Amino acid sequence: MTCKEIMEKLEERWNPSYALEWDNVGLLVGREDKEIKKVFTALDATEETIAQALEFGADLLITHHPMLFSPVQKVTSADFIGRRLITMIQADLCYYAMHTNFDVKGMAQLNQECLGLAECEVLEETAPGEGIGRVGVLDAPMDLKTFAEKVRNDFEIPDVRMYGDPAKSVCRVAVSSGSGKSMIRGAIAKGADVIVTGDVDYHSAIDAVAQGIAVIDAGHYGIEHIFIGQMAEELKERFPEMEICTEPIRHPFLMV
Repeated sequence: MTCKEIMEKLEERWNPSYALEWDNVGLLVGREDKEIKKVFTALDATEETIAQALEFGADLLITHHPMLFSPVQKVTSADFIGRRLITMIQADLCYYAMHTNFDVKGMAQLNQECLGLAECEVLEETAPGEGIGRVGVLDAPMDLKTFAEKVRNDFEIPDVRMYGDPAKSVCRVAVSSGSGKSMIRGAIAKGADVIVTGDVDYHSAIDAVAQGIAVIDAGHYGIEHIFIGQMAEELKERFPEMEICTEPIRHPFLMV
């Protein structure tokens, strides 16, 4: 099966039209007519990830985050992005990214299922009936500290950062994958008791608490690493004849 044929199948569900206007999704490196037999899934196209994909013998690398956002003015070995591009092109490795189109049509649903939320609605609509994040309710209220532990366990991550009174009762939950401090205002407007997201800075967090909403910062990677395994499962279901390999879950920082 060619790279183009795989793209067409994937885009039946995760159409690039769902991506936000600033995003850069789709085939970023490689030939559409490349024959694909092995696929490697990862969160980011780092040098380590590309090396792992090549060691596996992958013909196609699929990541959540695009490696390319800004225009590339030169491709040389003096630049880390240039080195990655050269490596992929020399190896004839196709590289496909599915970012905010997956956030809208995949990640939001995964997040709500991971936390066991019911009666869900879109947090921020970006297309008719679709959008970034979800707001839903827990089976029963619980205190914020217990909920923070639930988030840590549900996403299988080492720790989370909690802002708010540990004894605060929470039931209505907003969740937005990735870097979601811009979603706090919408979560407040929708009556959420707490928002689960990543990359929340100090001032945004304490200002949120002052407005009556608690914050659980589970980390950008912490919330989104579920893409890796989920995309692998999707590929196995859609393309059973292909060999699929995943990047090992490896948090990009250590707490010391």
